[in-house]
Amino acid sequence: MASFDPVSLPIDAVAGEDALVSERLAADWLRHRFANPPRWEPENSGDQAARMADPKARFRAASVLMPIVLRPEGPTLLFTQRTADLKDHAGQISFPGGRREDYDASAIDTALRETEEEIGLARSHIEVIGTLPDYFTGTGYRVTPVAGLIMPPFETVAETREVAEIFEVPLAFLMDGVNHQRRSVDLPEPVGRRSFYTMPYQRYFIWGATAGMLRNLFHFLRG
Repeated sequence: MASFDPVSLPIDAVAGEDALVSERLAADWLRHRFANPPRWEPENSGDQAARMADPKARFRAASVLMPIVLRPEGPTLLFTQRTADLKDHAGQISFPGGRREDYDASAIDTALRETEEEIGLARSHIEVIGTLPDYFTGTGYRVTPVAGLIMPPFETVAETREVAEIFEVPLAFLMDGVNHQRRSVDLPEPVGRRSFYTMPYQRYFIWGATAGMLRNLFHFLRG
């Protein structure tokens, strides 16, 4: 668990950018955007930039799947809530994924394997459309976000040692800057003041690395 409660922290600011137009959330548009990336820059916070620049830092390779579910009423993103007794990111909301193993052929292979292991979603249901830049976490992981389209119907089964719940959030909600909040906390040195994004949705509190990767997806799609 985090050493602080992010839900209780005050909101410093709201990003507030305009929501993506609905055509940019359609499957064909998403396929085209990942196949033909624009010129854009990931949003690197001070923490993120420091981790990337530290020559002594050693990061374990990992991947997550950003599963975009093509629902008739509009696309959603599928998330997991992690169980409360995990070593890293316990109880937090995340994308399915995990550490790269030696037998994984690629970052994409890691994301697909971990997704099948965590939520029982076979790779045959997933159309991989591309990746986003690696995201460096405070827990020592270099995470490759892999975007994939999923066409219902499909079934999921949670691996109960790791996953407490599987749920979906409308992509339109997540791709609207008015729902992107900034919060901060003062932690003991050498960490100091840490700022991060939060994206609360109903009873779910998305924050930290997951929210950071969502911000980069937002910038990528609006670029």
